[in-house]
Amino acid sequence: MSSSPTLARILGHCGQLGFAGALALLVAACGPSRDKPYEPSYASEVPVQPGLVYVLAVHPLHSPKRLFEVYQPLVDHLNTRLTGGAKIRLEASANYAAFEDKLKRRETHIALPNPYQALEAQKHGYRVFAKIGDDADFRGIILMRKDARAERPRDLIGKAVSYPAPTALAATLLPQSFLQQNGVKVEQELDNRYVGTQESSIMNVALGRTAAGATWPQPWRAFVREHPQLADQLEVRWTTESLVNNALVARDDLPPALVDQLRKALLDLHHSSEGRDILARMELSRFEPATDKSYDVVRTFVEHFERNVRLIKKPG
Repeated sequence: MSSSPTLARILGHCGQLGFAGALALLVAACGPSRDKPYEPSYASEVPVQPGLVYVLAVHPLHSPKRLFEVYQPLVDHLNTRLTGGAKIRLEASANYAAFEDKLKRRETHIALPNPYQALEAQKHGYRVFAKIGDDADFRGIILMRKDARAERPRDLIGKAVSYPAPTALAATLLPQSFLQQNGVKVEQELDNRYVGTQESSIMNVALGRTAAGATWPQPWRAFVREHPQLADQLEVRWTTESLVNNALVARDDLPPALVDQLRKALLDLHHSSEGRDILARMELSRFEPATDKSYDVVRTFVEHFERNVRLIKKPG
């Protein structure tokens, strides 16, 4: 495990402060922070506090408010299963780019990225230690208004299609791959609009701003519950194939014992009624074991996508 940046800075000043001053600073730096109620945060910098607070960042599956409603019970449960004074703190991100920047800068200790983001996280020293189950649910869907005349994907040529973000795998990459395979030149023949969130992608087609909207089953089910009148005007016109579901990754400088405790707590969740209630809130049946190798199939998909559809991230 790498040494603490705070400790390095303090020791760097030893020559100026003298031994007593440096020792005083060390004592102050090592003191535990006081517990206080945590509110949803968009922080871009996360202080590393080994043995105290570890930040879990979840990619923007939902709006920040909804994300905390869904995932805070899981974090509360995990905190009852950790030993040695360790705690997990949940953090939201304003959008996909902000979340991905946290991974690139190693500013979060633990993360729940989508499969493409899991591959990117591996480049920055994160390792997969578990995954969400229910792979059959990890697929893209393309929504249209019920009164829209489009019998085949090519009927979308020349029209606007909404997506949450360029790097959303189930809700963007899978639908765009499907459209390309069905005769649509995605980059040349569509007005592609990346609108920021899953709900925004759905809302754009519901309000008639786009001809079609791409998302995946979880956000669509939530939209049906929360906006039944708008949802009743829409239908799933096409469904893509599925891929391996979202990952859990840990930074490579975390204590192995901590990662083991988290893995065990997650994999045991579906064995208790309390755990099943937490999973139901997230619309999951279970977490499953996984490693970096579990996402090799995603790497193959990404390589094919970038050869045949578009680059996922622009160069530079």
